[in-house]
Amino acid sequence: MASQQIRASDTEREEVAHILRTAMGEGRLTLDEGEQRLTAVYRAVYRDDLTQLTADLPGNGRQALADLPAARTAVARHRRRKAAVVGAAILAATVLVGVWLMSGAHILLPGFLFFFVFLRPFTRGRRDR
Repeated sequence: MASQQIRASDTEREEVAHILRTAMGEGRLTLDEGEQRLTAVYRAVYRDDLTQLTADLPGNGRQALADLPAARTAVARHRRRKAAVVGAAILAATVLVGVWLMSGAHILLPGFLFFFVFLRPFTRGRRDR
């Protein structure tokens, strides 16, 4: 049974074209080779055709896609969401600590809860960065 090929979209073609232009700018491809590959990009019908055009580039050239506006927008959106979650956690923790202090029940339990519930999820994986 022959494997089914998946058609390439215009967006995928533009991404590969961006990768090739970046590789040309870095000197990884000569001007002639880059132009030949760009021509092949816009003639490509299937995803496999596109994959072959970047197979000899480091990481298939995917690091060049980080420069695209869509990637930058996604990173900014992720940072805003993370900031909103951290802000909500700090607000909730402040309210809970305030209620605890006003209640007069001076035990250490709320401090431990504050750390493990609100701060611990944000400290995971810090050693990897």
